[in-house]
Amino acid sequence: MIGIVGAGAFGTALAVALGREGREVQLWARDRDHVAEILRSGANEARLPGVKLPKTVSVTAEIANLTRAEAVLLSLPMQALRGFLVGNPTLNGLPLVACCKGVDLTTLKGPTALIEAACPDSTCAILTGPSFAADIARGLPTALTLACADGEALQHLLSTPSLRLYRTPDVIGAELGGALKNVIAIAAGIVMGAGLGDSARAALMTRGYAEMTRLALALGGRAETLAGLSGFGDLVLTCTSAQSRNFRFGQALGAGQAFDTNVTVEGAATARAVSNMAKKMKIDMPITSMIAALIDQQITLPQAISALLSRPLKQE
Repeated sequence: MIGIVGAGAFGTALAVALGREGREVQLWARDRDHVAEILRSGANEARLPGVKLPKTVSVTAEIANLTRAEAVLLSLPMQALRGFLVGNPTLNGLPLVACCKGVDLTTLKGPTALIEAACPDSTCAILTGPSFAADIARGLPTALTLACADGEALQHLLSTPSLRLYRTPDVIGAELGGALKNVIAIAAGIVMGAGLGDSARAALMTRGYAEMTRLALALGGRAETLAGLSGFGDLVLTCTSAQSRNFRFGQALGAGQAFDTNVTVEGAATARAVSNMAKKMKIDMPITSMIAALIDQQITLPQAISALLSRPLKQE
C-alpha cells in the first residue's frame, strides 16, 4: 500500500496515477468534511475536477491508516511540512517522499532536511520535476526525478507506464532546482504580465538558471542535476505555462492585478528564504532578491526592472 498525505490537486493526481495501475492507495486529507465529500462523489472536485478516483484508492482522515504503507508521499505545501511532521510522529520509520518544492522560511531548510529532523528513522526522498497535476491525472506522459541516497526500490514502486521516474543521489541539487524554478517562474510571469515580451522572458529564464546553478553548487549540488528534469526541465515548464500558479502570480504582479490569496504560491516564500540565504552566503542572486523585494513591497516594478537592466555589463 502507498500512502499519500495531502488531498490537493497534486496528491490526488498521484493517487489516481498509482491507483489506475492497481496499486492500493490511502489518500489522507485533514478536513473530514472534504473526505466525506470525496467519498460521496468518488472524485475530488474541489481540487481536481472531472477526475474519478480508481476503486483501489481509499480516502481517510486518519493518519493511523497510513502506518502500514510501503512508502508515504508528502504532498503538502512546503511551509506546512515541518508542522505536520512534528505533529505526526507515528510516521517515523516509514519511507517518506517529499512532493513539495521550496525552502522552509523558519529554518531555511529543504524538505528532506525537515524529514530527517522530525523522523530520523525514516528513509527520506524527494519527488520533483516538470509536472502538472492535471496531466498526471489524465495519464499523459510525465517524467520526474526521485532523489534519494538509495532510491531504486522507491523508483520501481512509484513508476507507472505514463509516470516515468529517474533517480539521482543528488538530493540537494534536486531540491534546489524544484524550489528555485518557482522564483524564476514568478519573474517570468512578471515579464509577460508587464508586456516586456518573449525575448525578455528567454533572457530572464537563462539568467535565472544561472542563479539556480550558482546557489546549488555552493550548497553541494551537482551541475548535471540542475541541467536535468528537476532543474532545467521544471524551469521551462513553469516559466512558459499559465497552468503554473507561480507564473500566474507573476503575471498578476506584472499587470498590476489582484491575485487569489487562497492559491498557494510556493515561490513567494521561497524567494524570501533564498534571498536571506544568499545574503548570508554572499552569493549574487539579483533576480531572486528583486522578486523578494517586490513581493514585500519594498520596491516598485519599474524600480526592479531598472535595477536589473542597469547592472554592470560583464562576461557571460
